[in-house]
Order: sequence, then C-alpha cells, then structure tokens
Amino acid sequence: MPAENGPLLVEGPVEIVLPDGTVRSGERPVVALCVCRRSKRYPFCDTSHRRRSVPPTERAQEEGGDAPAPVRRSPSNA
Repeated sequence: MPAENGPLLVEGPVEIVLPDGTVRSGERPVVALCVCRRSKRYPFCDTSHRRRSVPPTERAQEEGGDAPAPVRRSPSNA
C-alpha cells in the first residue's frame, strides 16, 4: 500500500505493460512505481509527489488566511 501521495514499492525486477502497449522494465531489487502521475519517468517514481501542487501563498489565500509576504532581495544582499 503506498504512503499518501507516495510511490508503490514492489519487489523487482519488474516488467510493466502500459495501456498503450509500451513495456517498461525495472531491474532494481525494489522498484518505486508512481501513483500520483506527476513523475517524468512514469510509471517509475521520480519523487515529483514531494513538490507542492499549490504554492503556499495561493494555498493560504484559498484557505482564507493571510499569506506571508514574499521576500525580495536586492543583488547586494542576495
């Protein structure tokens, strides 16, 4: 069972047939399969699920809270 928004771990090696008939294989002893469909290496996980889908400032606005002000840096104090 995958962790929330995480990969499904299966014992390898594996051979996966995608809906379009493409066959992908993984030779590792444990293979992480993407369940969120964000991976650029689908059907294998590339940890894309770790990235937030909505930036924190937009999330705070959606939830009705105050979003933190963005930090602006000048080239002299970057």
